[in-house]
Amino acid sequence: MNAKNSDQKIIPFLWFDGKAEEAANFYVSLFKNSKIVSIIRYGDEAPGMKGKVLTVVFKLAGQKFMAIDGARPFNFTEALSLFVNCDTQNEVDDLWEKLSEGGQKGQCGWLKDKYGLSWQIVPTALPKLLTGKDPQKSARVMQALMKMNKIDIAGLKQASLNKM
Repeated sequence: MNAKNSDQKIIPFLWFDGKAEEAANFYVSLFKNSKIVSIIRYGDEAPGMKGKVLTVVFKLAGQKFMAIDGARPFNFTEALSLFVNCDTQNEVDDLWEKLSEGGQKGQCGWLKDKYGLSWQIVPTALPKLLTGKDPQKSARVMQALMKMNKIDIAGLKQASLNKM
């Protein structure tokens, strides 16, 4: 289960209940520069488990992850989420729809996928719109953001221009 020879010192480790391989394949299908790196399956040493997935190592946009199919279920919480920087509205829209299908759509770009993992789908334009020398502009953008589920870049830009 180790990730030796890794160029990445810290690797997020995700616990699934029988769906690690399925989840890894789903995530890999959504992001460029992504792939399954390795799959370790149970052997004869685990009665009743032979051939089932023990761990999956995969890369999403070049970031390495490891997933396990554990013997007992643990649930993901919003205390940990995967933050995705999106360059365009099309990228926000695409990831939002695909990741939230079968899951839950939340507020301010947050969602839970069908496996219960939390994601933040955030346009790279957001920090620029929230910062600057005009605190009223930042407040307008924040007010608009708080009313959104999927983040709408044009809506945030419009809020930054409108005077209260």
